[in-house]
Amino acid sequence: MKARLPQGYGSGSNNIQQMMKQVQKAQEDMQTKQAELETAEYTATSGGGMVEVTVTGKHQVTRLSIKPEIIDPDDIEMLEDLITAAVNEAMRTADSTGEEEMAKISSSLNIPNIPGMGGLF
Repeated sequence: MKARLPQGYGSGSNNIQQMMKQVQKAQEDMQTKQAELETAEYTATSGGGMVEVTVTGKHQVTRLSIKPEIIDPDDIEMLEDLITAAVNEAMRTADSTGEEEMAKISSSLNIPNIPGMGGLF
């Protein structure tokens, strides 16, 4: 008498190979997306558009625009605050966009929980 295995049981090596292919593809996708995000530009403004800053995903300021009417030699501190606010907002935008894009890729893995792996998957 032959013992029959339940459907799907015993094909573990196929499942592991499939999972490894998924992980490898996700890793490649992440590297590609990371390169895109590093060169992408993010722009933010402050003071109702009086100060505009553009940064890359690598946090390099590539452009700073200041409307002449906001420049008051007697209130340099306000201009400094507006520049700081715009730079910080552009950096936050770059960071959050990167995190969202990477989360999209990693969530597509669909790796099952493997017993004995300590909940790593």
